Amino acid sequence: MAFYFENGNLGLTFLSTKNRKMHLTRISLLTHKFPTKEHYPFSLPLLQQTKEINFNTPVTIFAGENGSGKSTLLEAIVEACGIYIWRNSLISRHSYNKFEKQLQRFIKIGWTNGIVPGAFFGSDTFKDFTYYLEQWASTDPGQLKYFGGKSLVSQSHGQSMMMYFKSRYKLKGIYFLDEPETALSPKSQLELLKVIKENSEAGHAQFILITHSPILLACENATIYNFNKIPLNRIEYKNTEHYKVYKKFLMDR
Repeated sequence: MAFYFENGNLGLTFLSTKNRKMHLTRISLLTHKFPTKEHYPFSLPLLQQTKEINFNTPVTIFAGENGSGKSTLLEAIVEACGIYIWRNSLISRHSYNKFEKQLQRFIKIGWTNGIVPGAFFGSDTFKDFTYYLEQWASTDPGQLKYFGGKSLVSQSHGQSMMMYFKSRYKLKGIYFLDEPETALSPKSQLELLKVIKENSEAGHAQFILITHSPILLACENATIYNFNKIPLNRIEYKNTEHYKVYKKFLMDR
């Protein structure tokens, strides 16, 4: 038995773990249609040599070193799913790459039963989102009920993040997270792990996330994709570089 929220209404559903299904089942990279192979992001070897990624579990994790293409691919999938990414559009750039934001055009999404709503969480963009929400709430305070009932700006960064996670992920949808552990203490990471586990097991929420946290990587029954090797393949938790590094350090500081 699980509770869920959809369109502001509370509902009840009975689901076994065997009946859980994914909203997003796969993505296909149309590599043969890439407009270039010399310019980022199409120059990334991982993107050139990955044809398809399957999502067979409610939680999927992208793991790998910085610069391996995790965030680039995740954001392109988000945009291909029709989900808006909050960004500060006032930031200027030193140079312009016309190919930088085109990857989503070459990703084909495989849905189970059509498009579902969702949200993207980025540790570097969340602060912008909280201020946008604050502006909405100044004219429509009712907006805050979907994010814990009080201003996110009035709390610490970590506290506002946890309030957002606990409120938003009760809704039916697909949720993308890019390094959510950045401002979270180990205790809060365990709390987030519980939020992800409970909502994914309830059957209404699917999660695809990037993390360097061995705590979040340990999510039960999650599929982990290793971005450190090409072509992209699954990897077991204890075989990840993150687990090995942390274990070695804790055993011999």
